[in-house]
Amino acid sequence: MSTIEEIESAARCLSPEERLQLLDALWESLSATPEAIRLTNAQREELDRRLDELDREGPSGIPWEDVIRRIRERGR
Repeated sequence: MSTIEEIESAARCLSPEERLQLLDALWESLSATPEAIRLTNAQREELDRRLDELDREGPSGIPWEDVIRRIRERGR
């Protein structure tokens, strides 16, 4: 069994919360050096498509303040 397989096997024994913590730590370590992650041509094309759409149409999200306000209103 390879080291990766051993790590994966050990990770499967963790609780869902612990696996999420591990995932977060791994993601943080990857995001620290984004240039080290190679994109496939398909990923690069999709990224370009999304950036072009954002340039054309602007952001489509909801401001954080509105999200919080809506959540608080539901709780009343």
